[in-house]
Amino acid sequence: MSEEKDSINWEKHEDIVERFIQTIARNMNLYGINPSIGRLYGVLYFSDHAMTLDDMREALSMSKTSMSTGVRALSDMKMVESIHKKGLRKDLYLTEEDWYKSFTSLFGIRWRNQTETNIEEADEAIEKLQQLLQTTDDESLINKINLDLEKLHYARNYYEWLMNFIRMIESGEIFKFVPKNE
Repeated sequence: MSEEKDSINWEKHEDIVERFIQTIARNMNLYGINPSIGRLYGVLYFSDHAMTLDDMREALSMSKTSMSTGVRALSDMKMVESIHKKGLRKDLYLTEEDWYKSFTSLFGIRWRNQTETNIEEADEAIEKLQQLLQTTDDESLINKINLDLEKLHYARNYYEWLMNFIRMIESGEIFKFVPKNE
């Protein structure tokens, strides 16, 4: 009876963990990660040991190419790291256990690139509108350009603020204001 009860409890345990892995997978879109890569992350996170691509393929019934692409994406986001084990030719992978570190890295990568692009675009639009302002005598157009320049300067100031926020996240300074839950 005890062995049967343990078997049932193991199944319950697997179901509970599987539900949480599905939750991780669903919510990864917040970070720009598709659900299959989120599921891969969840399986790696709950694994008791480092996994090879073959291990992952077996656990998830996905192609080795998909596993490789997913692991590379997670590695680029600093959510997974490759480790080498002496005598084993295959790479082994582990998740970054510090989710705070993963978030700050991922947030920085995702937001920095887009914010830098937005600053460049705002600067370019400001420059072009200022040039256009020098070539027109149309009062209506001059007023519209001036209003749009105010909006662009406001947007650029916001993006600069956002860059400061991103730096605060990346440096870990944010944890002075919003401490980690330990």
